[in-house]
Amino acid sequence: MVSNQKVLSNDISRDHLHADCGNCFGLCCVALPFAASADFSFNKDGGKPCPNLQANYRCSIHQNLRQKGFRGCAVYECFGAGQKVSQITFEGKDWRDHPDTAKRMFDVFPVVQQLHEMLWYLTEALTLKAAVPIYRELHDALSKTEELTLLTPDALAELDIPAHRAEINLLLLRTSQLARAESVQQPKSAKKQRKPIGRGADLIGANLKEANLRGADLRGALLIAADLRGADLRETDLIGADFRDADLSGANLSGSIFLTQAQINAAKGDSKTTLPSSLTRPIHWSASRA
Repeated sequence: MVSNQKVLSNDISRDHLHADCGNCFGLCCVALPFAASADFSFNKDGGKPCPNLQANYRCSIHQNLRQKGFRGCAVYECFGAGQKVSQITFEGKDWRDHPDTAKRMFDVFPVVQQLHEMLWYLTEALTLKAAVPIYRELHDALSKTEELTLLTPDALAELDIPAHRAEINLLLLRTSQLARAESVQQPKSAKKQRKPIGRGADLIGANLKEANLRGADLRGALLIAADLRGADLRETDLIGADFRDADLSGANLSGSIFLTQAQINAAKGDSKTTLPSSLTRPIHWSASRA
């Protein structure tokens, strides 16, 4: 079996694809709407500042988001779009000091967020040894997407994001097929599990404890509240998989493909959960679960 070995080039980095709240004008706390639910304590319209947003653009309850009923905020990841829009697209012009830019800034932020998410996946694809046959295509797509993030606010607002995403997705699918080619096997799940396992599968609440899911295609799978304790998820394509309240205690996700911090933040885990080196163990994962 060929390992999904990382071959990250010296000139490829994802450092700029992590949120830098100190250089952002609190855009996720203003631009995005949310509804009262298990993830948010109250309703908020898009373009309206959250009451918890302070004058310095820091959240007054950041350390207690989950306890205060804002799990959605604790899970969210802008992939560095916040600082890009604040400092580059709008050249450091604060929407409070320049109210004439506010609406356009808030409209552009989710566009750049989606582009940066694509940059995250493309950059990861370029680290995979198996993707060498399409390395040039991936590199060109990365360059094109980065160029789009540098467009003017008006040009960004007019972008056909669904069309560009569809183009990128084709490359990511090919990357996934190459990366999983020699590790793909019929997943062996727990005895009590009877739900089909695969792309877009409904695995809500599924018993996948210690399941062998290595090399599986779980793109877009619903894994909400699934029991994945001790599961083997190496070389598994997890792009878009919903891990809300899934239990990843002791699971091995090293070498998994297209996993994001937001997905991990939404799940449960412990000190024995093995994560890709690009991701950080969430602070709400209690060591006591080990």
